[in-house]
Amino acid sequence: MERHTKILLACQAVAVRSCNEFEGEYLEAYKNKIGKLVIPTGLLPPEQPSAKREISSDGSPNNAIFDWLDKQKPKSVVFVGFGSECKLSKEQVFEIAHGLELSELPFIWALRKPKWANSEADALPPGFVERTSEKGLVCLGWVAQMEILGHPSVGGSLFHSGWGFVIETLQFGHVLVVLPFIIDQPLNARLLVEKDLAVEVKRREDESFCKDDIAKTLRHAMVAEEGEKLRSNARKAAKVFGDHKLHQDHYLGQFVHYLKNNVTRRSF
Repeated sequence: MERHTKILLACQAVAVRSCNEFEGEYLEAYKNKIGKLVIPTGLLPPEQPSAKREISSDGSPNNAIFDWLDKQKPKSVVFVGFGSECKLSKEQVFEIAHGLELSELPFIWALRKPKWANSEADALPPGFVERTSEKGLVCLGWVAQMEILGHPSVGGSLFHSGWGFVIETLQFGHVLVVLPFIIDQPLNARLLVEKDLAVEVKRREDESFCKDDIAKTLRHAMVAEEGEKLRSNARKAAKVFGDHKLHQDHYLGQFVHYLKNNVTRRSF
């Protein structure tokens, strides 16, 4: 906090990975609060994968993933991923697994083998993979995340609400189910819920969560009639989050222009 304060006091401007179309009111409030110029650099969404998918001839696990996705209904699959920063406990992983099973929704779960698991088989509840084999896939290891998110069968994501993943997901118009844990994730989750782009999994007073709420929240977002507003808003958000020309040419262009005309070498 001390280092952060020193930087804010000394800087000429603050660059933020965001845009006025999504949170202009908060960027303006931040500018008024710190008394500095606040420059949105745009959301900088990663390039979307080519519509023509490259299939590996080496029997890559990703081939099986896309073969399975091709058989699912449009916008029906939930992508589940919590990245590498969140170290989920055994109880948390098992509750998520049981929640997915209870939801009866098709899913793809990108799960890194936790340190507490002696083997890949220990990373999930006994019998889970067998019981859900016709409904979902668990991928222990690297997956082609952007290609999966861009597949027509994927319609929603269950994740920690990290900002990078929010941008990756909303550029495809997927509905969001958020389960935040650390750093900026809880604040991101509140913003997304406030804007009716996400629904957050309910937690108990001790911050734990249960399988029933996982299942209930997933079904609300993906298939329930009352979740249609969320799905509609997510589709509309894709027009902003996926607009590469807006973020690259307009926002990033403005940021580069500012740097060229206002920042001297002495400033660094």
